[in-house]
Amino acid sequence: MHVVALNQTDIAPLEMPERFRLEVVYFMTPGDEPGAPALGEDEYWIQLEHAAQWLDDGVVEVISPLDAEAKAEIELSEDQERWLEWMVKHQIDHIRLVRKS
Repeated sequence: MHVVALNQTDIAPLEMPERFRLEVVYFMTPGDEPGAPALGEDEYWIQLEHAAQWLDDGVVEVISPLDAEAKAEIELSEDQERWLEWMVKHQIDHIRLVRKS
């Protein structure tokens, strides 16, 4: 699959494994946050300051959808780290996931 930068259209898409489609939801910023753009199908918004923090920390905090008190830190995979580096380097915060043809 490819990750396409929607707010930086001159940046080449980033190739990621298909499983990233399930992982990207751990990183997305909720749509009700100030400044959140309208999102289309397979689009995600990730605040850059969060992306930079996860990259610095090497982990992402995951909150259980069944119990907001249940939290865990998950170490970034090499692919997730590569994706976050791409996001931060190019100042990308709005992406679309596209299946490779």
